[in-house]
Amino acid sequence: MGVKMKKKYGFNDLVKIMEKIRKNCPWDKKQTNESILKYLKEEVSEFIKELKNKNYEDMKEELGDILWQVLFHSQILKENGMFSIEDVIDNLCRKMIRRHPHVFGNKKFKNEKDVIENWEKIKLQERKNKN
Repeated sequence: MGVKMKKKYGFNDLVKIMEKIRKNCPWDKKQTNESILKYLKEEVSEFIKELKNKNYEDMKEELGDILWQVLFHSQILKENGMFSIEDVIDNLCRKMIRRHPHVFGNKKFKNEKDVIENWEKIKLQERKNKN
């Protein structure tokens, strides 16, 4: 293989691997968000199958494949000057904090139903704020 494998890899390693593959692999280099969309759908379907079968080892692999697809799409968009995986993560963190005021704020709810109703209210407000 020519590369010494690490004992354990992390997220930053994954980002660097993606960047190197996109730069040096002829197939990966020419892909677009549209051309790889089918693989994202395929990986999600494979994860659902393994979840239904309670096959945890294969679920781990399929989640990795989904993560790779998210990173792949993000890398293409970064190369096109749109946004990076770091922007995706920042956006997601902010959204989860906003939508969990009972965890990150003072809001109190009696039950799951109230949590879901509040989630939907926040989501609706976010959509209104975008327009």
